[in-house]
Amino acid sequence: MGKRETDVAPSGDLIQGTLDMLILKALAAGPLHGYGVAEWIHARSHDVLKVDEGALYPALHRLDLRGLLQAEWGASENNRRAKFYKLTTAGRKHLETERDRWSRLASAVGFVMASA
Repeated sequence: MGKRETDVAPSGDLIQGTLDMLILKALAAGPLHGYGVAEWIHARSHDVLKVDEGALYPALHRLDLRGLLQAEWGASENNRRAKFYKLTTAGRKHLETERDRWSRLASAVGFVMASA
């Protein structure tokens, strides 16, 4: 059976708030531009999750407005002007909280699915 791609969109397959958590995780290692964030998520999910630009850029903007990210302009690998995002201290704390919440949720779903 082949791999299945899942587009991540506001009405997509992921639980609400999951995209935000994945973006924060992508930026935990260092600054990335939007396309880099999408590629990081795609690669780390073993090519299962494909983040749609229509969901990614509003999420990046929302996280920036909430003070979880900081954005600044720079040059991409191909020398094009791009906005780079990095985590703020508040963003790192929020990522820890969301990671713990996600672990509890995933465990609870696993228990339900394993029950008779």
